[in-house]
Amino acid sequence: MSMKKILLLGGSPQQVVAIQTAKDLGYYTVLCDYLPDNPGQFVADKFYNESTTDIETVYRIAKEESVDGILAYASDPAALPAAIVAERLGLPTNPSKSVSILGVKHLFRKFLQENHFACPRNFSFAPTIGVEELKNQVQHLHFPIIIKPTDSSGSKGVSKLLDTDNLEEAVKWADSYSRNKILIAEEFIERGFPEVIGGDIFVSNGKIVLFGEMSCFRDNGGKGLIPIGKKKPSGLNSLQTERVHTELQRIVDALDIRFGELNIEIILDKEDKVHFLELGPRAGGNMIPLQLSDAFDVDLVRANVLAAMGEEPQLNPIEQPGCYMHYVLHSYENGKFSDVCFSSEIEPFIYRKVIYKKEGDQVEYFDGAGKALGIVFFHFDTYERMMDFCQRKDELIKVILD
Repeated sequence: MSMKKILLLGGSPQQVVAIQTAKDLGYYTVLCDYLPDNPGQFVADKFYNESTTDIETVYRIAKEESVDGILAYASDPAALPAAIVAERLGLPTNPSKSVSILGVKHLFRKFLQENHFACPRNFSFAPTIGVEELKNQVQHLHFPIIIKPTDSSGSKGVSKLLDTDNLEEAVKWADSYSRNKILIAEEFIERGFPEVIGGDIFVSNGKIVLFGEMSCFRDNGGKGLIPIGKKKPSGLNSLQTERVHTELQRIVDALDIRFGELNIEIILDKEDKVHFLELGPRAGGNMIPLQLSDAFDVDLVRANVLAAMGEEPQLNPIEQPGCYMHYVLHSYENGKFSDVCFSSEIEPFIYRKVIYKKEGDQVEYFDGAGKALGIVFFHFDTYERMMDFCQRKDELIKVILD
């Protein structure tokens, strides 16, 4: 009997774990990635140096290799091609129509409005719009407003504006991260709960079997919009948690999501209404699946692979004691990487370090998830100790540049 084959779209450092997991499960791994130096190619059984967003090329590879499943692990751009190709070949997938809605913000906002979910007033526009015309349009929104691309993630290209003074710069910034050249302006949601709720959920047979909501840790030292960590427990009270869970299941039902891991980004307004900023049709970045696997004593990477292959994900989540947190190493200066110094006070609570850079590597100003230097995982014994780290992070962890 021949080995089952899985096509994995993307071989970045964060995606290698999915390739290795698929191999450990006994599957023949076929990798597609446009970067010739991706680390995944050295783990996969077969490698195609092709773009994961080229639907026809992905289709040709999947058909020629006679794969049994396709997984775009932790990849926004590859999620839709994976769904379209899987549908064509009759392989396990969520509806490509739903994946396409989730993949671009203006379609997602329209979906939210049509299905009676809370949603800020917004409009989409081309980056070539005249400044004066855009100023006239945004006057119909209540400030502050957010300007951002409709097809990016990780808070790339996002600006918060209190007035129209820096509107032109915000459009240029959003455009620099836009592939589809459609931008969106939307009203900033005044939060009741102070932090954005992020994390992942896992769906099996149309029902959410793991709720991995966490509070986002953001750094006001930079733009203040870019996540630099996730904290669990989230800090939500029982009523807020129930509302988040109810709305998450309602949106999963409305989109006919059948299986897999989804990345969430939610705000609760001053009336505790649940606003979906994003619902990514893939596992979260910054190694969120690993953090949640630790927090619930499960293997979410394994579950993703099994689900993509049409197998039962075999999840029995049991919430573990203590507080789990990851922290994104970053720098607000350009330079060459030398080292990361961790205070002896914080070391006992670190249980995993993943450093992307080696000595001498170029470090760029942190303005999005792609400029991260690594991820550090913490397990704190108390919520207070976790929050103390958040207050004192720059004292306890120092990135050294040459």
